[in-house]
Amino acid sequence: MANKKKEYYKPGPMTEGKRNIIQGLLQEYNIESAADIQEALKDLLGGTIKEMMEAEMDEHLGYAKSERSDSDDARNGYKSKRITTSYGGMEIEVPQDRKSTFEPKVVKKRQKDISEIDQKIISMYAKGMTTRKISETLMDIYGFEASEGFISDVTDKLLPQIEEWQKRPLSEIYPVVFIDAIHYSVRDNNVIQKLAAYVILGINCEGRKEVLSIQIGENESAKYWLSVLNELRNRGVKDILILCADGLTGIKEAIAAAYPQTEYQRCIVHQVRNTLKYVADKDRKAFANDLKTIYNAPSEQAGREALDEVTEKWEEKYPRAMKRWYDSWDAVSPIFKFSRDVRTVIYTTNAIESLNATYRRLNSQRSVFPSDTALLKALYLSTFEATKKWTMPIRNWGKVYGELAIMYDGRLPD
Repeated sequence: MANKKKEYYKPGPMTEGKRNIIQGLLQEYNIESAADIQEALKDLLGGTIKEMMEAEMDEHLGYAKSERSDSDDARNGYKSKRITTSYGGMEIEVPQDRKSTFEPKVVKKRQKDISEIDQKIISMYAKGMTTRKISETLMDIYGFEASEGFISDVTDKLLPQIEEWQKRPLSEIYPVVFIDAIHYSVRDNNVIQKLAAYVILGINCEGRKEVLSIQIGENESAKYWLSVLNELRNRGVKDILILCADGLTGIKEAIAAAYPQTEYQRCIVHQVRNTLKYVADKDRKAFANDLKTIYNAPSEQAGREALDEVTEKWEEKYPRAMKRWYDSWDAVSPIFKFSRDVRTVIYTTNAIESLNATYRRLNSQRSVFPSDTALLKALYLSTFEATKKWTMPIRNWGKVYGELAIMYDGRLPD
């Protein structure tokens, strides 16, 4: 998909009125740089707001400031108010009336921000920036001093949205579901620990990717995974054809309990990675090419023969490398009954790898998250940003769906 071109503001035609304003601006503020322009505009913004509120007060009272009136209401001085603008913090004088019935429209009562600064903060948070970095950026660019506590308060507004998102109803059937884990450093009572963020991604019957849930921090066990899968059931998921995951502790037993018809497929990408971590750099390319002969084999028997051949070739040099293939062969072997199109969906996990790349950028931005709540907010925002691009079904979905419908007869809608 072609990158969308960045939109730039194009000034309107120069008029005589604009030219006079600019000349007056240059004379009034002794402008010599772009920074001087910003300061001048900031000053003019404050003056403009004040004049607009004065006009609003005239309308409210029914007479101008210089006029006399028999009205029982009148002007009653000004009240200072500090607001946040796109040019930074600013103090304005808000006109008051004796009856306290004046409701300004340009800057409403209790409104302290006219710059949409919340959205700017949330956008930076979504890109993985720390609260400290966001605070520094706001000061550098906008001249707005925002404490880390203030930024945390702004992003905490997301928590009800996250809770609602985590509870939203799901589709009844997902042909394929992936579970993957990414680990982050999180501070808890001044102790830094590694927590796993488990991302559950489904491919629905239309072939579209959908993040179903994000779970943080629990220890892997059959009990834990059963609670996760039961949550999916409670949100409306009645059937999953294939669940693809790494060798998560207890996942196989949990699937058997929650979705007894679901086929568990060991993630081939993780299987290959776990194998190559035992292999020296100089041999990894050759070893990886040999592993392809296993999972690209035309049948399970041919795959098992390839497994034996690869093991025999490398066993003397790397005796432990192939052990997991034998230990988990029953979870690796389901792929062999499918065509290459279906295998591509299942074992390459391209669907989740691109999403994980977004999540891993959070690790590059932050060495430590201050809490598991801060991590959840960052993951939610990153998910929202990444899934904006998910507008099309995955490649060859029609063919894949047709094959799955035959293989799992009666379980997919026509």
